[in-house]
Amino acid sequence: MINRTQQSMLPIADLRDSFEERVITPGDSKYDSARSTFYGGIDRHPAVIIRVKNADEVARVVSLARETGMELAIRSGGHSAVGHCVSDGGIVLDLSLMRDLQIDVEGRTAWVEPGLTAGEYTHAVGEHGLATGFGDTGSVGIGGITLGGGVGYLVRKHGLTIDDLLAADVVTADGQLLHIDADSHPGLFWAIRGGGGNFGVATRFKFRLHDVPAIMGGMLFLPATADTIASFISLAESAPEELSTIANVFTAPPMPFLPEQYHGKPVIMAMLVYAGDPVEGENVVAPFKAISTPFADMVQPMKYPDIYQPEEAEYHPVAASRTMFVDYIDRSVAQMILDHIDTSSATMAGTQLRVLGGAMARVPANETAFAHRKSKIMVNIAALYNEPGQKATHEAWVAKLAASLQQSDTGAYVNFLGYDGEERIRAAYPDETWERLATIKAQYDPTNLFRLNQNIQPVK
Repeated sequence: MINRTQQSMLPIADLRDSFEERVITPGDSKYDSARSTFYGGIDRHPAVIIRVKNADEVARVVSLARETGMELAIRSGGHSAVGHCVSDGGIVLDLSLMRDLQIDVEGRTAWVEPGLTAGEYTHAVGEHGLATGFGDTGSVGIGGITLGGGVGYLVRKHGLTIDDLLAADVVTADGQLLHIDADSHPGLFWAIRGGGGNFGVATRFKFRLHDVPAIMGGMLFLPATADTIASFISLAESAPEELSTIANVFTAPPMPFLPEQYHGKPVIMAMLVYAGDPVEGENVVAPFKAISTPFADMVQPMKYPDIYQPEEAEYHPVAASRTMFVDYIDRSVAQMILDHIDTSSATMAGTQLRVLGGAMARVPANETAFAHRKSKIMVNIAALYNEPGQKATHEAWVAKLAASLQQSDTGAYVNFLGYDGEERIRAAYPDETWERLATIKAQYDPTNLFRLNQNIQPVK
């Protein structure tokens, strides 16, 4: 809740003189919408929300947080699953107005500010037949997904988002604006590629652009059985690197494009993206369609930006979740997933399977703070629910399935972590990586000003 003593330290009148209507406080008409997040169940009340327009203003807000000692939240797209993008009683630094995008078509690079979403950026560069890989959700802010790694539709063909990050401008805890790349502040540049928001506020990113004029892609609905799930994963693992897939296994709710007789049935809702010649892509995706008669087939030639479908503005899911990596999904593991889903009382319960490898795996593990380069399959378990009193039940369900799925790979992807505690944050980074991150944290943020995140504390 809002700490009135700390709030009284804020020079609100001076802030309004400087930032005008971009300073939002309790009681303002925009306050509730400005503090809302993509995920539901998060009800935090910051003392002030400041929407900044440039790096100088970012530095001023960072200095304000440092001088007052108030908790600082950094908001790009508002997609933090645990609400790290909004403080309860502190300061929210809102980057949503920082939307500049400079595209160098000939040089195949782009400088972009963090107020843009992945979908907005992708559509803008897509006008030139170019792309940088982000995640599978268009409304996510590019700041958070980039700093955590970025696993999406181009992961096997072009790697993680951070594999295309060439440089960045970052405001550090002392209010300095640093330009960082492989030659300038190389340790910090290494750390922000997977270390999350622990080290500063990124005010601009320079990305590499790839030629992706067209794809073969879209949704494919298949019946979910132990055999179909295992077959799908096997095909995804052996497919050319141009193909990246995401297989969501769950009980189908009513969907307008899914025949009614399939509602309530176990399904694989797969997203397929072949980042190459669509004619070749048609041959590559054909075996997936032949696994079983599809319930629905929306895979077709399209422009890459069209893979990001419109989202419901009022959709704010509440979920218990867990992210992990596994070595394999065979028929017995697939059956275990189905059996477990059948026991859930959630509004919707499912397991997402992302086959990795390809370009992502060819980057040396120590080249970036994201170190899980050899992980085979990412698994995300989720149980969506409506009643707050059901939280413990669904969290127990998720934990039980995760424990049953655990194999030799004990890592985790930091961008998908929930309220999992320090042990799970440590799982996102091997020991050597963690120690290096903690040392860099001590250099650039010794007082842990940037702590509202999956936190890496500075080494003492």
